[in-house]
Amino acid sequence: MHRVAAALREEAAATNERRLLVCHGGREATYDACREALGDVPSDGVTVLSEGDILPAEHLPPRRSGELLGTTREAVVVDCHDACHPNALGRAVGAVDGGGLLVLLAPPLDDWPDHRDGFDERLVVPPFDLDGVTGHFRERLVATLRVHPGIALVDADAGTVERDGLTDPAPRLREGSVTPPDDHAFPRAAYDACLTDDQVDAVRALEALADANAAVVVEADRGRGKSSAAGLAAGALAADGADVLVTAPGYRNAAAVFDRAAELLDALGTLAGRDDQAHEVRAASGGRVRFAPPPEASEATADALVVDEAAALPVRLLDAFAAGDRPVAFTTTIHGYEGAGRGFSVRFRDHLADSDREVRELSMSEPIRYAPGDPVETWAFRALLFDAGPAVDPLVADVEVGDPEYGPLETDALVGDDHLLREAFGLLVAAHYRTEPDDLARLLDAPNLTVRALTRDGHVVALALLAWEGNLPASTREAMYEGAYVRGNMIPDVLTSQLRDPEAGAPQGLRVMRIATHPAVRSRGLGSRLLKEIRREFDGDVDYLSVGFGATPDLVRFWRDNGYRTVHLSTSRNDTSGEYSALMVDPVSEAGRALHDRTAEWFLRRVVGVLGDPLSDCDPDVVAAVLAAVDTTPDLDLSEREWRLVAATAFGPGIYDVAPSAFARLALRTLVDGRVEPGTDAARLLATKALQGRDRATVTEELGYVSTRETMRSLGEVLRPLVRTYGPELAQQEANRHG
Repeated sequence: MHRVAAALREEAAATNERRLLVCHGGREATYDACREALGDVPSDGVTVLSEGDILPAEHLPPRRSGELLGTTREAVVVDCHDACHPNALGRAVGAVDGGGLLVLLAPPLDDWPDHRDGFDERLVVPPFDLDGVTGHFRERLVATLRVHPGIALVDADAGTVERDGLTDPAPRLREGSVTPPDDHAFPRAAYDACLTDDQVDAVRALEALADANAAVVVEADRGRGKSSAAGLAAGALAADGADVLVTAPGYRNAAAVFDRAAELLDALGTLAGRDDQAHEVRAASGGRVRFAPPPEASEATADALVVDEAAALPVRLLDAFAAGDRPVAFTTTIHGYEGAGRGFSVRFRDHLADSDREVRELSMSEPIRYAPGDPVETWAFRALLFDAGPAVDPLVADVEVGDPEYGPLETDALVGDDHLLREAFGLLVAAHYRTEPDDLARLLDAPNLTVRALTRDGHVVALALLAWEGNLPASTREAMYEGAYVRGNMIPDVLTSQLRDPEAGAPQGLRVMRIATHPAVRSRGLGSRLLKEIRREFDGDVDYLSVGFGATPDLVRFWRDNGYRTVHLSTSRNDTSGEYSALMVDPVSEAGRALHDRTAEWFLRRVVGVLGDPLSDCDPDVVAAVLAAVDTTPDLDLSEREWRLVAATAFGPGIYDVAPSAFARLALRTLVDGRVEPGTDAARLLATKALQGRDRATVTEELGYVSTRETMRSLGEVLRPLVRTYGPELAQQEANRHG
């Protein structure tokens, strides 16, 4: 075993590539083989992802594999005996440095797909059990391990080498040195710190951050040094006294930015301090580089903004970053774990191009941590579908709404047709800002998921990932009501544990987890047709269809147009997207209608209080859109005196502040009835002032009125037709008196 590993490491070092050693067999046999293979590797250069103690080295449980992001190791061991975590595997690959070794410990490869482990247990969603989980992901994984170059296979039980993994590469040409630019705005040390000409070009492009109207986009695969280039630019700006704000899905994703910024300031002799608790690097000039999470960063002020791993953030936030008056840089992974969402490349890039920004774009292709053509990177891209994408545009560009065929995409078909799998998974990646390798395993193996698609000539043009929910036994419903979390049942869980409906888990539901339309054929009605086909197919098999998503006015309108109705709006924002989540239901059976009706009625009874407190900062356009999508009519229930007050405020000397709750109930009825169109100033006034209770000064500033007097006068104008529409005779008399 030591001989095999030594040969792999020797070849990897000679080519500045990585190699993969797979030891399969019984647990203890593979552990012994691993110890022998890495016996002469310094322990401080090795990380083991395992629940057990295998080597005298750093050990991390797979759930903490995210700590590998931004680090490099001589060897990483991934123990798959207890569980095969695709996310952990993807993170491990990226952490191995050139000349290093990735070691995979697994049960016998022939039996591995049928072996049920801890990850499979996470795929079990009530009322399904472990018998419903398949092994398609590992079947595909094993197939790639057997054929890709640079991968050695060792049967630890038999002590035999099935593949030595050596590629016998041709000698490489000696790489040239990096050439700094002759003229540059940043200090020369920023370019001397670059490791490739690609990185020099990136830092040079980022000089534009000194211009308030600039937007810089730097794209690259993993390991190309884009975050380091951003860090060098941030350090140079801070050295000149600038306040540089950095945001990313998490601070750890941007750690390289802060490391390089601190190193540059130190090299320049201007490093004043680094506070890892506050996530801040300070320069002697008074400049600094600091971190803020995405929702906070969208509103914070700074001299320049760096958005690292931008593809992992939703388009709404990216638009907010680009809309400010500060220069902004977006660095993003084209393929791979951190940047698995394609909303950036598919949608946001068009928004940015249409803006008033001076946009500079740069792609980095030359790896820094290992040589181009590294076989382990090639294997990981195929095995984990890092580079999966939709069909090329010309294959589907002429598709109209009635052209494609509707039907299921069975997992057997996906596993057997790699092109179909890549197109299907690629669409999911393009549609959602956080699609991960774990999601590939869920797609192929989870018993509660099913896929429906529109295809033309075998190419996927629209796809929906559906999750079975509900139909839970009484014991599970009782546990859920008492606070137990029941995996994979989002709608029943929220309705039961939060909204206190003990029977919400009884009806059979089908939730649309993801829906995606090919970018080349969006806005042609294909998504709506797909939803109609799904409803037609499952009519009689389910009680309701549902969806949960980060609410935006356009998304709420889309689901409303397709028959889904609001039953809940969350009271806390998503940490990454900064959006409040809407739950919407399309009843199919009588049981589904009963669930919808009682939940929607409960929503309307409580929503005024919710909007006035935890949702007081919700986008008023979202509030109006969500209420317009409610399929239940709220009672006005205003007393005679309240009607006189409302009418007098609309037409005469009435004072709004005497009884705000009366105006809130009228605003609620108006928006639910659709008397005022969402997205208009009238709807925003009713949402912000009457329902959310924001003070006059805030409403005036946010809606662009010249004074609080004009704001309240405009509110009166909005109220007048509502009094005429809803008010009883005494309200009409009051209005006529002043009118």
